[in-house]
Amino acid sequence: MSCYDRRDLGLLLLRLGTGGVLAAHGAQKLFGWFGGHGLEGTGQFMESVGYAPGRASATAAGLAEAGGGTLLALGLATPAAGAAAAGAMAGAAAVHAPNGFFAQEGGYEHAASLGLAAAGLAVAGPGRLSLDHALGHVFDRGWMVPVALGVTAAATAVVVGARNRRVRRSAEGEQEALFEE
Repeated sequence: MSCYDRRDLGLLLLRLGTGGVLAAHGAQKLFGWFGGHGLEGTGQFMESVGYAPGRASATAAGLAEAGGGTLLALGLATPAAGAAAAGAMAGAAAVHAPNGFFAQEGGYEHAASLGLAAAGLAVAGPGRLSLDHALGHVFDRGWMVPVALGVTAAATAVVVGARNRRVRRSAEGEQEALFEE
């Protein structure tokens, strides 16, 4: 292991851990594995928390998590993989934010941790123990980092903004219904 340093090993461990957790969560959404609800159940949940259409939202979140997580674990297309996973986690954090920070209260702690780790990997790169390195970094160029993170941030802002407007309208409609009774 003399040609690799501690940084490479650390990045490998971070990629495997973060990517593995993300891939498992995506598999829950897409396939119902690991106690998940698959596209149908996840789609219904997504619709109930303001992401519409629910099934398309479940598919997008599942692909970003499973695909981004798998690619992060492999160290392949690291900027795009990290950005996609970070975007999915920002969407999850928006749902959990009203419950505060800590996960035991239903907060956004877990989603924020995964999203920040994924974004950090997109910025730091995969290290030498990766497919990106083995392939000469053809999918991991310096310019790809700001592009991937910028595109993902813009798309996430649009999706989460639309979701937040739906949630506000729904809450206002419920309040109006209470006053009518």
